[in-house]
Amino acid sequence: MLTLEHYLQWGMTGSSDTQDQAGALEQGALLFLPALPFAIETGETDLFMPSVASAKNVSFDPASSRIRGARVTDAEAACLRGLLQRFSDAAHALIAGLFPRYAPRLQRGRASFRPSEIAGRQTTWRHDDTRLHIGSFPATASGGRRILRVFTNVNPVRRARQWRVGEPFEAVIGRFGANLRLPLPGTAYALRAVRLTRSLRTPYDALMLQLHDAMKRDLAYQRSASQRLVEFPAGSTWVAFTDQVSHAAMAGQPQLEQTFLVPVEAMREPERSPLRVLERLKGRRLV
Repeated sequence: MLTLEHYLQWGMTGSSDTQDQAGALEQGALLFLPALPFAIETGETDLFMPSVASAKNVSFDPASSRIRGARVTDAEAACLRGLLQRFSDAAHALIAGLFPRYAPRLQRGRASFRPSEIAGRQTTWRHDDTRLHIGSFPATASGGRRILRVFTNVNPVRRARQWRVGEPFEAVIGRFGANLRLPLPGTAYALRAVRLTRSLRTPYDALMLQLHDAMKRDLAYQRSASQRLVEFPAGSTWVAFTDQVSHAAMAGQPQLEQTFLVPVEAMREPERSPLRVLERLKGRRLV
């Protein structure tokens, strides 16, 4: 894990040393910013209740300002929208400041607010984020772009967010790669036709979704895989390419999260990306 003790402001320009650490981040390291809290304004903590979310999280689209998954009044929705817009803007400034090579190609995805405690949450194995997994999109194709996420712990009573972090991506592929199957011709069009996906699922996205499910389904792997417990204190922020970091969220709430998509061509080492790893495994282009 890379730690930047001196990074104190959202949008602060990173040093040349910080920018050099992009390579480690792209290879599966976590970037931990222990002294970078996100400021919560008056009245916003009133929203820090599980009842605010109708699902596991509230999502916010910065492009349209639309909120989904919230169970709130109009006044509460306006407050929540303001909170998530500020966080989305701050996260964008953070990545642009730390990694200027990404800035021209950075695509901002959805922000989310997770007010519910994850420990003890009852769900299906596929949606159980306390199991080690890599990030993938079931409904919208990434098209091979990297999934970069910014997280911050805004717990008002100073409780840490707990993760398990698993083995490197190459080791995960070594365990599950042989069983990943390319989709049959026409599958992507069929899935979109019946509205199971919002865009055409590429072969790459199909393989990543299989990998996500294979990891979560394998309880023996969950127990035996090399892993460590990591705690992110309240008031801290962290960054990861979640399409490459094997991780599981074990405890803590609430949390703010912003997703970005970054083209493989913007990487310092494109050949280390999941897309290129899977293309070498399958011997063909996947997007």
